[in-house]
Amino acid sequence: MSFLLAPSLLSADFAHLGRDVEMVNQSQADWFHIDIMDGRFVPNISFGFPVLKSIAQLAQKPLDVHLMIVEPDKYLAEFKKNGADIITLHYEAVDHLHRSIHAIKDLECKAGVVLNPHTPVHLLEDIIAEVDLVLLMSVNPGYGGQKFIENTYAKIEKLKNLILQKNSKALIEVDGGVSKSNIRALVDAGADVLVAGNAVFGTDNPLHTIAEMKKL
Repeated sequence: MSFLLAPSLLSADFAHLGRDVEMVNQSQADWFHIDIMDGRFVPNISFGFPVLKSIAQLAQKPLDVHLMIVEPDKYLAEFKKNGADIITLHYEAVDHLHRSIHAIKDLECKAGVVLNPHTPVHLLEDIIAEVDLVLLMSVNPGYGGQKFIENTYAKIEKLKNLILQKNSKALIEVDGGVSKSNIRALVDAGADVLVAGNAVFGTDNPLHTIAEMKKL
């Protein structure tokens, strides 16, 4: 069973970001995963618009932009302008999810919703048919390198059942603690897209690591 792999640039070497972007371009990875953090929704700050724009100028694969920010609706057009192809926002961060999802679609980006580990899948029942993907956090958002939450497997299966029940075309994406040791189990549970940060960039040969992951 095939899956899409999205290396997370949050784990890249920021002093050599262009080099790492080019490595992903040359690799078998499918997307770039870019975490946007504002220090308010999560206790960390990451990339802003100038860095996103610079990445977009080099990237030859879709930019999967994960917004871990409050009031994301204010900035959707700016993210599109600076290179986002896919925009996912947190269920916990928006008041009017239906409106936000369609605002992303109106920008001609793919639209996704993110669930924190404690947020149940059934809350998406009325929106699942209208989103392009659902990102399940398998760690608490805000930092890379955290331990994978084992309940994620059951959550993937619940989400897959909901997608089938509602005749949705949504992809299931998983972010946090993904490694070579659990890729096969995640895909078997129903995951379509896997985000990998430290498991890729923390190795001596990330290009080779990506190739190995894609074979699993």
